Amino acid sequence: MSGSEHQFPKTYWREIELPTYEPLNEDLSVDVTVVGAGITGITAAYLLSKEGLKVAILEAGGILNGTTGHTTAKLTAQHGMIYDELINHFGKEKARLYFESHMNSIQFVESKVKENGIDCDFSKEDAYIYATTEEYVDKLKTEWEAYKSLDIDGILKDTIPFNIPAKAALLMRNQAQYHPLKFLKSLLGDAVKAGCSVYENTVATDIEDDDSEPKVVTKSGHRVTCKHVIIASHFPFYDKPGLYFARMHTDRSYAIGIKTDMDYPGGIYISADSPARSIRTTPYNGEKLLILGGENHKTGQGIDTLKHYEALQAFAEEAFGLKEYHYRWSAQDMVTLDKVPFIGKYTEGRENVLIATGYKKWGMTTGILAGHLLTDYVMDRENPYMELYSPSRAFQADPNLKSVVTTNADVAKHLIKGKLEYTDKSTDDLQMGEGSVVMYNGKRAGAYKDENGKLYVVDTTCTHLGCECEWNRAEKSWDCPCHGSRYSYSGDVIEGPTKKALDLLKEE
Repeated sequence: MSGSEHQFPKTYWREIELPTYEPLNEDLSVDVTVVGAGITGITAAYLLSKEGLKVAILEAGGILNGTTGHTTAKLTAQHGMIYDELINHFGKEKARLYFESHMNSIQFVESKVKENGIDCDFSKEDAYIYATTEEYVDKLKTEWEAYKSLDIDGILKDTIPFNIPAKAALLMRNQAQYHPLKFLKSLLGDAVKAGCSVYENTVATDIEDDDSEPKVVTKSGHRVTCKHVIIASHFPFYDKPGLYFARMHTDRSYAIGIKTDMDYPGGIYISADSPARSIRTTPYNGEKLLILGGENHKTGQGIDTLKHYEALQAFAEEAFGLKEYHYRWSAQDMVTLDKVPFIGKYTEGRENVLIATGYKKWGMTTGILAGHLLTDYVMDRENPYMELYSPSRAFQADPNLKSVVTTNADVAKHLIKGKLEYTDKSTDDLQMGEGSVVMYNGKRAGAYKDENGKLYVVDTTCTHLGCECEWNRAEKSWDCPCHGSRYSYSGDVIEGPTKKALDLLKEE
């Protein structure tokens, strides 16, 4: 691949054929501009097109090639041990609304699968959180009390049917799983038939503000005039004056797809303890592909990223018996300070700019929920979930003040650490296929030598707020440990909040 391209690790979901669309090459006027062609953007575009509105989707790369295409694809309202925390920080009523809103997403997928005959490997499954330590057994018992107080259909069990030393498991009934790209490909096709236009390789860079008709500006200089803008670009491409980068942190997580000889008993599973472990299967050439996920960490921080895949492989061998190793991929997720997504008006008083972000690894239900909620904002309809997910909601002091202090201290630590880091490694020390922080012309820089011996040297100072990026060996990228920006080995932007590439100091 060329130095300006980024190659995602191979993911099972993107094995299907997807439609392609041309970039935007002219100015445009529509009712709604949707920035981002992932699960939120496509769901919103589908619903709004069905309402008779003229919708345009702008996608910086290819459709469904971001986090939506790099998921474990569980459709569940069981988002870890969240409900006791929600009750304590938001109250019982809002905790119940959180549960209901995500169950509605599962029901939407199920109804569309039946109504439109969508072949997307949809199946109803029980979901389990399991604990392997006494500490987390006690926490599961507390969470089980929250389930009962919210009338969530579940049960506390003693074990799970795997070679895993689980001491307890909390079951939530009537959850599901599916192939997200097969499902969303169908929705997008229906949206296009209803008049929605799609533009790939079209980077949105700014919004020119107007009270009645904002204009989305693209990198190529074209403008899309509209009545509403929906920012569904995972990390907001437009971050003024919302300062969303300071209200969230970024996590990376990993997944592998393997074949095993074991007879899988059904269900979807996630561990309560660390390191995180997620377990499910999907149909695969007449057999079952076991999808194992987990190993999450803050972007740009922690151990060598390749070690996370190795840890998942070791877990697979011990718990399931690894027959064949077929796929591996990773994803980046945004986590808000109070763990509840931001869905709604970008800021108070801006009725025509809407945002959805901060899904905390649960985008399969949250993205569909967001599509519905944003549609109701555009259509000026009441929705019972608006207050809960409002980006302008009052922060709950208990989780948030602690998180704000911790997050900002973490940013400061990495900002200082990166500036003071010294290495005696030079570009001459690199092997083919190796990347590293090096000293170049007397300063810290990042270098990568590709498989053909071509050398790329970049300034590793993140163009967002100046932290020093670290090398991600698994994805061959430069990752910022402060706010999660990511760059290719030649410096091109992969993930925001940054908009500007790293300076390329040398390419030869």
